[in-house]
Amino acid sequence: MGERQIKHYHLFTESTQSKTYLDQMLEIAKRITLFEGRTQTMIPFLTTMRYSRQTSEISGILTPAICLILQGAKKLHLGHEVIDYHAGDYLVSVIDIPASAEIIGATKQSPYIGLRVDFTMEEIATVVMEAGLDFKPKHKKLNTGAYVGTADEGLVESFYRLLKLIEKPNANRYLSSLMKREMIFQLLSGDAGHIFFQQVMMDRQDEGIGKVIAWIKENYAQSITIKELAKLSNMSVSGLHHKFKAVTTLGPVQYQKQLRLYEARRLMLGGAMNVTAAAMQVGYENVSQFSREYRRLFGSSPSKDMKAFEK
Repeated sequence: MGERQIKHYHLFTESTQSKTYLDQMLEIAKRITLFEGRTQTMIPFLTTMRYSRQTSEISGILTPAICLILQGAKKLHLGHEVIDYHAGDYLVSVIDIPASAEIIGATKQSPYIGLRVDFTMEEIATVVMEAGLDFKPKHKKLNTGAYVGTADEGLVESFYRLLKLIEKPNANRYLSSLMKREMIFQLLSGDAGHIFFQQVMMDRQDEGIGKVIAWIKENYAQSITIKELAKLSNMSVSGLHHKFKAVTTLGPVQYQKQLRLYEARRLMLGGAMNVTAAAMQVGYENVSQFSREYRRLFGSSPSKDMKAFEK
């Protein structure tokens, strides 16, 4: 399973109006994002990001959100797949997915600037139902979990209208939720719409899958069998495996394994623990097994990654 596949996005063919909105958003974001890293705005679900240099790979969990790059570039690692995306591109995730990312385009003179809007699947489902939307898949195979694409004019404008509310404190309390619904509608109407719709349908039909995902997230360091998870979801073993993979692209055991490995990677590269301590912290009893599975997922050994990170 060795080499990761790299996909390069940034197919952004912006209209004049979209370019104007992006430029104006960049100026606003620069004014309100004075420090490195993430800045929480006065709008509860809107975060800005600023990085003045390239970063190392940081592991974590992608949660339901849409992230739009205003300046710079980023690299996303999803298992063996690596995706580069740039200014004018966006990432949307609809479920919790183990992943890692790094800033690859940033300097002090031209820092990476991005926006993030968090949402819930309940909010997506509400817009789907109230707007009476229906979807005919554009692709034979529907990818689930995450999507990287080019922001169209409608989506860019909805981001712009939301960000402008920061300059109107009295209005943002009343209008921000409406702007968020507008943004969700734009997402549903765009190329990523089929992903949202598929996930909404799965959530409605298979509530047990959500229970299993939540349990694994909270207890990823514990040992549990597929039979126990099937019992938790009120499904058969084969039914759970099939539906879980349809939602996350992974089986339950593989999902738990990736959560463990990404968390261990975060602990090691963050300097908190050595290889053995990180392996034990996330639930491994055998360091050799941990190293084998780590290499299989990330393409190199944990000790080699730590040495490279320390340079």
